[in-house]
Amino acid sequence: MFDRIFRTFENIWKIPELRQRVIFTLAMLAVYRIGAYIPTPGVNGTELSKFLHQNGGALIGFFDMFSGGALSRFTIFALGIMPYISASIILQLLTVVHPALQALSKEGERGRKIITKYTRYLTVLIAMIQSFGIALGLEKMNNGQFVAHPGWGFRLMVVITLTAATTFVMWIGEQITERGVGNGISLIIFSGIVARMPSAIFSTYKLFQEQEISGFVLLAVIVMVISVIAAIVFIETARRKIPVEYAKRLVSNRLVAGQSTHIPFKINTAGVIPPIFASSLISFPATIAGFIAVPWVQSIGKSLAPGSFSYTVLYVLLILFFSFFYTAVVMNPADIAENIQKYGGFIPGIRPGKNTATFIYNVMNRITLVGAIYLALVCVIPEILINQLHVPFYFGGTSLLIVIGVSLDTSQQIEAYMMSRNYDGFLKKSRIRGRIA
Repeated sequence: MFDRIFRTFENIWKIPELRQRVIFTLAMLAVYRIGAYIPTPGVNGTELSKFLHQNGGALIGFFDMFSGGALSRFTIFALGIMPYISASIILQLLTVVHPALQALSKEGERGRKIITKYTRYLTVLIAMIQSFGIALGLEKMNNGQFVAHPGWGFRLMVVITLTAATTFVMWIGEQITERGVGNGISLIIFSGIVARMPSAIFSTYKLFQEQEISGFVLLAVIVMVISVIAAIVFIETARRKIPVEYAKRLVSNRLVAGQSTHIPFKINTAGVIPPIFASSLISFPATIAGFIAVPWVQSIGKSLAPGSFSYTVLYVLLILFFSFFYTAVVMNPADIAENIQKYGGFIPGIRPGKNTATFIYNVMNRITLVGAIYLALVCVIPEILINQLHVPFYFGGTSLLIVIGVSLDTSQQIEAYMMSRNYDGFLKKSRIRGRIA
């Protein structure tokens, strides 16, 4: 196995184009990681980091994961790529409900470029609003001890610094997508999460050496990690394939033979969006409550703290809700049925048109339920691990979904390059296949 892996990496360097793309990707990620340690001017980052670790709560930890620790250190990349993610989600939802954007999305490459331009503008706007809010909050936080010279000069400097840095991170992501390997935005998040894993593993091992956790608990954690990784890989590559038959038809005075194909539906259609939305919503009131010295407000915050029963139940319910909501937004059974009928296709045993749309709708509901339950289990397991077993290694939930998903996508793209040059890839069959659920 290891011999095959080493041989695969050796083959990567034999393809000039792929070698250049890999080197470019690594160089851009290195630039991003360096920027994650450059402090924002005018802020006492050391004291602020200590304060956020003590009082920041789940929301700060959640967004700190996406910024690779830059938020807790309050470096120039404190906002990370989150404004771009927010802008992309907003534009994606607006595309469904806004006629003009919906028309653009159907115009192919031209429409995609215009929507991308809108996403960039919205990213800058969101970054400016967030950075201005952060500047105001820092001036008032803990009697202003984190800001040396408060005022409009400080606010303007923070807005310019954080917004420019976010725009630069967005540019890095787009450059990796265009000139590197894999999706740039996903790889930026991936690098931030992976960069924090060695310290988490070391902390866990140190607790074992100090006998604060037993060998049985450590073994159970290792088994749980392997099991969760295997489950995520299986579900993320799983597909529900709906067979479609196309009859013979006349195209440009030429008879095209009929063919059999299928429509692959991912079991986890919504991806990591439901956990992201659920974590943001449930963590926001708990984090705000931590900064308000009112008894009833703090009691609400404690009831929504990670590890509590109410937090876990609400977290699961929100994941289930957003799984169905986001799937309904991005996939329209009526459009799929219309496209099948337009090209002379049909699902065996199902009448074209409304009956086909109903059949696809029922299939989507069933597989979305399976995907939602899977997401809920994967995201709840780390909560139990951290709060019940007190293990300081956040291996699951959104972070692990992103790491495995990005790894699979990047590996698949590398496989495609290597197969085109007749080189063996990471897998024995030289390609990544989706499973039939």
